[in-house]
Amino acid sequence: MTGELEAQIDRWRSYVQRHQAISPTDIDELEDHLREQIADRKATGLDDDEAFLVAIKRLGNLDAVSHEFAREHSDRLWKQLVLVPENAGESAPPWRELAVVLLFALGAGAAVKAGTTLVSDENALARNIGLFVFPFVAGYFAWKRRLTARVAAALIVPFVILAVVLNVYPYATGGSTELLTVLHVPVILWLLGGVAYVGGRWRSDRRRMDFVRFTGELGIYFTLLALGGAVLIGLTFAALDMVGADFEPVMEHWILPFAVPGALVVAAWLVEAKQNVVENIAPVLTRVFTPLTILMLLSLLLVLATSGGLTSIDRDLLILMDAILILVLGLLLYSISARDSLAPAGLFDALQLILVAAALAVDALMLGAMLARIAEFGFSPNKIAALGLNLLLLIHLIRSGWLTLGFLRGRQAFPALEQWQTRYLPVYGAWAVVVVVVFPLVFNFA
Repeated sequence: MTGELEAQIDRWRSYVQRHQAISPTDIDELEDHLREQIADRKATGLDDDEAFLVAIKRLGNLDAVSHEFAREHSDRLWKQLVLVPENAGESAPPWRELAVVLLFALGAGAAVKAGTTLVSDENALARNIGLFVFPFVAGYFAWKRRLTARVAAALIVPFVILAVVLNVYPYATGGSTELLTVLHVPVILWLLGGVAYVGGRWRSDRRRMDFVRFTGELGIYFTLLALGGAVLIGLTFAALDMVGADFEPVMEHWILPFAVPGALVVAAWLVEAKQNVVENIAPVLTRVFTPLTILMLLSLLLVLATSGGLTSIDRDLLILMDAILILVLGLLLYSISARDSLAPAGLFDALQLILVAAALAVDALMLGAMLARIAEFGFSPNKIAALGLNLLLLIHLIRSGWLTLGFLRGRQAFPALEQWQTRYLPVYGAWAVVVVVVFPLVFNFA
C-alpha cells in the first residue's frame, strides 16, 4: 500500500483508539478487516482514496465513533460515506480501569517511598528516581494496550540494562558525568514509555505523533493536579498551624513520595480517558502561547546580542537558554500534533515559521557562545553534551522551518512536517543513551 493510504489508515486507527468503548484487540481486528476491504476494492479497479472510503463504509455501524469521525472529516466525504445514527449507546463508566490506575499510582508511590528510605546516597537516589516510577506508568499502558511478549521484552531489556549501568558505574562524587546522567535518563525513559504507549507500533508516524500529543496533554493534566494539590496542602498547613500541629514531617515523608509519582500515573489515565476535553483546549493553548513565546525569544535574542562577546555569556545562562529551547521545541511539537493535518495553511502556520526562525537564531547564538567557550577553556563533558544537544536542535529546527515554508508556499503537504518531527525523535533518545552510557567511560566517570 502507498504511503498516503497507510497515513489514512493510521489516522483512522488513531481516532478510533481514543474511544474507551473499543478495546485495542477490537481495533486490531477492525484494522485487519479494513485492510482486507481496501485490497478487495482495489482489485476491482478503484484507486487508494476510493478504496479506503468504500472500505470505511463497509465497516458498518461503528457506534458513535464513526459518527464523530464522519462529522469531523465531512470535507473529505466521510459524512456521506460513514455517517451513522447517533443513537448508539455509550459504555458504562470505566470503574475497573480506575481501580487499576489507582493500584499503579499507589505502587509508584510505594516504590518511591521505599527508594527514598533505603537509598541514603542522594546522588544515587537522583539517578534511580525515574526507575522507581517508570515501571508503573509503562505497566498501565501495557495493561491498557495488552502488549505482546515481544513488545514487553523490548521495554524490559533496555530498562534492565539502564538500571545496571546507573548502579554499577563508579561515578565520581559530584562529577559532571553523573549530573549529565541524571539529566538524560528521563529522556531514555520517556522514549521507552513511548514504546509502551504506542503498543509497539513505533514505526507508525501517526502513533508517534499521538505520543507527542499525549506528552503535551500529560504535562497539562499533571500541572493542574499539582496546582490543585498545592492549594490543598497550603490550606491544610494553614489550618494545622493555627492549632499548633506540625504537618511538615507528614508531608515530606509520606504525602510527597506518594502524591507526585501517583499524580503522574493518574494524569496519564486522564489523558486517555478525557482526550476530547484536551483536544478542545490544545488548539487554544498553542495559539495563545506561540505568539507569546515568539516575543520572549526575540527579547532574549536582542538582550544576548547586545550583551558583549560570546565568551562573556555565563555558563548558567547557556544552560537556561538550552532549557528554553527545549520548551520551545516542545511547544512546536505539541502545536503540530494538535493541528488538523487536512486544514489549509493559514496565519498560525506563518507564526509557527516565525517561532522556528527565532528559535534558530537563539540556537545559533548559543552554539557560537559554546564554541567560543570551548576554544578558550577547552573541552569538558558538560560542554560536549550541550554542544551535541544544540546541534541536534539546530538540525531539527532547520528542517522544520524548511518544511513549514514549503507548506505555506503550497509545495509541501502538512504530513511531511509531521513525519519529520516524529522520525527525528529517536535521535534525541540515541544522544541521551550516548551521554548516559558512553560519556562516563570516555571521561573516566569524572
